Order: sequence, then structure tokens, then C-alpha cells
Amino acid sequence: MTHTILLVDDDQDILDLLEEFLLKYNFTIYKATDGLNGLEMLKENPEINLVILDVMMKGMDGISVCKAIRANPELQNMPVILLTAMSEENDRVLGLELGADDYLSKPFSPRELLARIRAVLRRFEYQGDGKKNSEHLSLPIYHFLGWRFETGTRTLFSPQNVEVSLTAKVYQLLLAFLESPQRVITRDQLMDIINNRECDPFDRSIDILVSRLRLKLEEDPKNPKLVKTVRSGGYMFATAVTKE
Repeated sequence: MTHTILLVDDDQDILDLLEEFLLKYNFTIYKATDGLNGLEMLKENPEINLVILDVMMKGMDGISVCKAIRANPELQNMPVILLTAMSEENDRVLGLELGADDYLSKPFSPRELLARIRAVLRRFEYQGDGKKNSEHLSLPIYHFLGWRFETGTRTLFSPQNVEVSLTAKVYQLLLAFLESPQRVITRDQLMDIINNRECDPFDRSIDILVSRLRLKLEEDPKNPKLVKTVRSGGYMFATAVTKE
């Protein structure tokens, strides 16, 4: 299986180094040296499966590109990994809030980036042509309070039968809750499920993802009834769930 990655960075040397490394693992690579060019490449090349964005770029930065991707109905489910400097915590938080699927702090090892790429692509279960794998169409369907969550097509429907879009990580988070309803799941457990890494006590990514999920599900996200915070524990999906 071949996947196509778009690298967007205004540092040509970094682009060339990442391209050289990823080509060894049979990825097809597109490169863009600015945000606007990257968006054009995305629109013109539907075979692209994942975008790697540098946050600090001249002109249109990575945060703005991520926002534009999520605002485009044809691109809003595109997997996005942000590359940030160690000091750019606000950018990492904002990127996650806008729908980035993962981030990697500079400096990083190419092998760590490769692991993150593979993890994100696994979550999306994409074929090389960018289409979802049809063999997963028979996976379980979950029901709760009139909602329907089809895991095979990664589709969530509201009680009014309106389709609700989900990014890869919000999908993973919701699936984790639906597989263990009415049970406390710690932040460490959620971090391991979603990111395959231990939870840093200063890492707010899980809390941000929970907030994004609440915006999708809750009538009043500030007073959640479904995804409840358990003090000194974690989070709990506080309703019964059925599976077919």
C-alpha cells in the first residue's frame, strides 16, 4: 500500500531531508514551500492522504493552513500533523483546537515522525488512492440517546439524522468512550489509546479533544451530560450504549 504525503515548510533543506527519508519507506511525496501553494496542491491532487505542516512559515503559516483545510468541506477530514518549536505551546494548543490530528516538537528524529505518520494513517485506514477501505464497512454500529455511530464509515449521525464530521483523534476518543461506557477512563489511558504515548501532566491535548467532542454531542458543552469529568480520575461517557 502506497500513501501520498504533502510536506509544507518554507525551509527547503528540511523539505529535502524529509523527502529523502520518507521515500525510503515507499511514500509518495509532494512539497510546498508556503501555505498558499500547499493548499493549491491539496485541491489539485486528491491522492494526497496526509499533510505535514510547519507552524512557523512566512506568509500563510501552518495554523492558518490547518484552519483553511478544516473549513473546506472537501478537505476537512484530511489528516494533519503540525511541526512546532518546543516553545510554541500556544500554537500546539490552537492547532489541536482547529483539528490537527497530531503534532511533533522540533527538533525531532525522522523515525519519530515516521511513527506518528503511520499512527495517523492507521486511524484513518486510508487506501493509497485516498479512499476509505471498504472492507471496514461491516464494523460495529453504536447507538446512544438517538445518536448513531458507524465505525465502518467513521460516520456519526445526530438524533435528527444529520451527519456530524469528526477528525481522526475525535473519532478515536469517541470510540474509546463507546467501547467502555459508564466507566471512568483516565487521561493516561486516553493518551495511550489516541497517541500511543504516556500522558505529560502539562499536555492539554486530551482535554482539548474532550472539549471538541462535547461541542459535537452536548446541548450545553459547558455543562456536559454525556462526557463527564471525573475529579482526580479522568472522563466518563455517562449513558448506556448499544452495539449492532
